[in-house]
Amino acid sequence: MSTNHLRHAQQQLRHIAADWPADPLRPNLQLKAFLSALADHPALTANAVAATNALQKNQVSRRVPIPQTVLRPTSMPLHYVRLKEGYEKTLKGIGRPWWKIFFGVW
Repeated sequence: MSTNHLRHAQQQLRHIAADWPADPLRPNLQLKAFLSALADHPALTANAVAATNALQKNQVSRRVPIPQTVLRPTSMPLHYVRLKEGYEKTLKGIGRPWWKIFFGVW
């Protein structure tokens, strides 16, 4: 890759990293910091930047939607609903009561 193409790829990856949302549950482990560091890698390719851009814009799940059988498995249909609810409550600082944890009640 020529120097001009490398600089352009680095600039694009830094822009993607700057727009990447921060993970509030793991403040010490941020994907945006990794992407910023990756922008300085000498073997950075345009394909890597395009893949990162597609990941940020959620292009794969738009092309290949996830079937309901995966989102609602027969053995535990509310698993992902509960997972999302737990994540949202954690961000608000709401924990499950000890008795729900002890008895396995959701």
